[in-house]
Amino acid sequence: MISTIAARRLISSDAAVEYPLVRVEDGRISQIESLNAADHKLTEATYRFPEATLVPAYVDIHIHGCAGHDVMEADAEALDAIGSYLSSRGVGAYFPTTVTSPTDETLRSLTGLATEIRRRAAAVVCGATPLGIHLEGPFLSHLKRGVHTDALLQVPTVSLFDRFWQAAEGQIRLMTIAPELPGATELIAHATALGVRCSMGHSDAKVCEADAGFVAGARSATHTFNAMRAIDHREPGLAAYVLDKHLLFAEIICDGIHVDPLMVRLFFKAKDKDRIILVTDGMSATGMPDGTYMLGDMKVEVRDGRCTSNGTLAGSVLTLDRGVQNFINFTSASMDTAVAAASRNPSRLMGIDDSWGSLDEGREANITVLSPSAEVIQTFLSGRSMIA
Repeated sequence: MISTIAARRLISSDAAVEYPLVRVEDGRISQIESLNAADHKLTEATYRFPEATLVPAYVDIHIHGCAGHDVMEADAEALDAIGSYLSSRGVGAYFPTTVTSPTDETLRSLTGLATEIRRRAAAVVCGATPLGIHLEGPFLSHLKRGVHTDALLQVPTVSLFDRFWQAAEGQIRLMTIAPELPGATELIAHATALGVRCSMGHSDAKVCEADAGFVAGARSATHTFNAMRAIDHREPGLAAYVLDKHLLFAEIICDGIHVDPLMVRLFFKAKDKDRIILVTDGMSATGMPDGTYMLGDMKVEVRDGRCTSNGTLAGSVLTLDRGVQNFINFTSASMDTAVAAASRNPSRLMGIDDSWGSLDEGREANITVLSPSAEVIQTFLSGRSMIA
């Protein structure tokens, strides 16, 4: 099947293309042609977006659920609903993120998620694709646990991780861990050797402990500023380490609730733009009306965009397209920079940038169409139009 997409602009891996005409054959981009304004207007196209920008489909590496479903359900119905909703918000791929639960429940969810990930790898694309699992918990700090259940947190051990790894059939791709915990650096090194990206978070780490985590192999930070030791001028802590360490990727939740816009601006000024990763930390209430929802086995009250459990922030109802818009509004970053933080940068961290995060000839046609204000107009996954 052959189709063409015309737009005002396209953000590619190395430059912007003006008046692009994108040819898609059998789900892949076969040609990107830059026309002049006059020829572009007269050229026939299957899809035409005169004022829009074509960008790589977004990749959310930290999301617990949406559309009334939690990834811990780990079944076809839940992931179908999640994938469909995410594609309507410009997301092409995501990493379903667990929450600290009893070990048996975590093992059950990991097994179910692995089954769904494997099944969808060979299926016709009908929504955002789960590419691997983000294990958030149980290797977290009691002091910085956020909403994670204190009694269920565990000391990091290779043996317990290996039980998770086997249940997940090797589909764990990202793990949040507090580097200061006993055994954490050993587990970081072990997981890194298996190809897992380790992210420091839910942590009370001092700078020396954060650096030990980096030396062991950690290469990212989970929702920067949230659930981590705050910046202090005499004991800078993990948050300051994240801002200072050039090689460290850093997530940030840009909803204006988790992090004040002023701190987002400081983050943007301090952090290399190629290491910023926009995430949602979205939960099942995303895309749903206010009410009571579940995050794992915890009840969460959602009111006016704020998600809380017993007064503690518990995920978000942010969507990644809104996160991109907020980042632009909070920092005056260019659309190119904000889009990269939601596509190319997470793809680079996860080692999937040969397939995701840029629009180039020969790649799968995973394209998000944005208005001049970065609202999602339409999403194409493997060249197929998803309804926005």
